[in-house]
Amino acid sequence: MRFLSLAAIFFICSIQSLYSGNRDQERINDSLKPISAIACNSRIPKLDASIKTKYEYATKTKMSRFSVRNSRMGISGYISDPVSYRVQVELSSEGKFEVLDLNGTIKLFKGFCVTLGQTGLPIFNSYIITPSQMLFANRAFVGKYFTGTRDIGVMASYKTSFKSIPVELEFGMFNGSSINNPVWTNRPSYVGRLQLGSMNGLRATVKFYENPHQGSDDYKFRGADLRYSAKNYKIEAEFMDRYNVTQNIHRSAFYLQGAYSLYLSKGDIFNNITPALRWDLIGEDLHFNKIDAGRFTFGLGLGLSNKPYGSLIRFDYEYYLVERPIAEFNKYDEMDSNKFTIELLVIF
Repeated sequence: MRFLSLAAIFFICSIQSLYSGNRDQERINDSLKPISAIACNSRIPKLDASIKTKYEYATKTKMSRFSVRNSRMGISGYISDPVSYRVQVELSSEGKFEVLDLNGTIKLFKGFCVTLGQTGLPIFNSYIITPSQMLFANRAFVGKYFTGTRDIGVMASYKTSFKSIPVELEFGMFNGSSINNPVWTNRPSYVGRLQLGSMNGLRATVKFYENPHQGSDDYKFRGADLRYSAKNYKIEAEFMDRYNVTQNIHRSAFYLQGAYSLYLSKGDIFNNITPALRWDLIGEDLHFNKIDAGRFTFGLGLGLSNKPYGSLIRFDYEYYLVERPIAEFNKYDEMDSNKFTIELLVIF
């Protein structure tokens, strides 16, 4: 692999709270929303990075492997008050280099922003697909077996509030060819999401994604999710359906997951312990109660930082229930095997 020296990634920037009255500013952690990072006053670029390295053992084949699953670096900042930028790269995604985010954002008026370039699609939640925010070593079926998470295009976002409830509307037009692929097309893709609430407390979203592939299959996505997050715990659920118009086939997935972080007395290494549990399902007729595959994931994180859900050592066990293997499980025998995983996640 060719050596590349790049700096980049992932914004964590505070924006003015959308709550009325004297509510405090809310910290935004969703890396899929670079359009909401406009309100920082500092012109100094912000650097961040994360590394996920793990050991896995598959009980079905008695095989094991070490891997560096992700190593992301990035930079974000502001040219002026209304103009921001975001760059993020993946130095190693299973050994491959990828450019993830390359975009600029303009704040046109209060609450309304426009982002142009390569950015995240607002149909996926960051806590499902972003390595530094996931509760488990592996993504849920929703984030892994449906479509790419980024594309090149333009996206608009409008933030307001209704009776002290934060409301955000997002709408975008993209090439429909995923990242790093600026194809010519007469059938662009469209995506939209309505969000009620915030990442702290109760939050609900509904979303759609129209993704016609040039000369190939035509996909329509529909989804909704609900979550509640407090200081030490969170619970999250989501349903998504992908309809292949060309072949008249539905693929649906669902997950329910949660975690509770317990603070430990000050030790030399570990500051908190976080047990987590996930149940997810996938099937071509899941909306008719026909399940192709299910999985229970049991996790235990030992925190290396003072805050929960930060840098940690993670222990996971995945238990699969497979009725009809999906096509992606054929990549290698270990894909749908029960697995033990030990992972080190470092966020800096």
